[in-house]
Amino acid sequence: MSLAKAIADNDGKMKKTLEFLHEELRGVRTGRASTGLIEHLRVEYYGNPTPLKSLASLTVPQADQILIKPFDPACIKDIEKAIKNSDLSMTPMVDGKMIRLSVPPLSGERRKALVGQVKQNGEHAKVTVRNTRRDTIKHLEELEKAGTITEDELDKGKKQVEAATKESVDKIDGQVKLKSDEIMST
Repeated sequence: MSLAKAIADNDGKMKKTLEFLHEELRGVRTGRASTGLIEHLRVEYYGNPTPLKSLASLTVPQADQILIKPFDPACIKDIEKAIKNSDLSMTPMVDGKMIRLSVPPLSGERRKALVGQVKQNGEHAKVTVRNTRRDTIKHLEELEKAGTITEDELDKGKKQVEAATKESVDKIDGQVKLKSDEIMST
């Protein structure tokens, strides 16, 4: 494996970590309705756990309400059951061929708990980024020992990996701060 390939793999893994964190943070309640809260919810549909976004259209008609319109009206009870069994703390209201979810306002204590959860998600992402850095540097050192790359290329590669790590950690901190501010302000 060449230096460029190792650096590209490192950058790709760090980018995936950032994308994963972004998806995780979308599912954290902020006091405002968002389809991100429920779209990955698994619903037992004909015996298979299926993501809710595959079974229904999800919209936010008001700032405190989510509207779920199943593509197959027969699965409305399954969706209702999945919502009740989830940790969302929201009660679904069946309204004909759709379900309405009211998003209650968050208490100050709950907001602080959610900010703590967001920070914990950010720390997990940072650990993943640092592990990626460690593995890539170890791989580069192995390439240098095998004679595939020179010592100068090793130093150049280490600097690139460190720069990518710093950039990723800064982006993680930015995402965590943005989500924390959003939780505390709504």
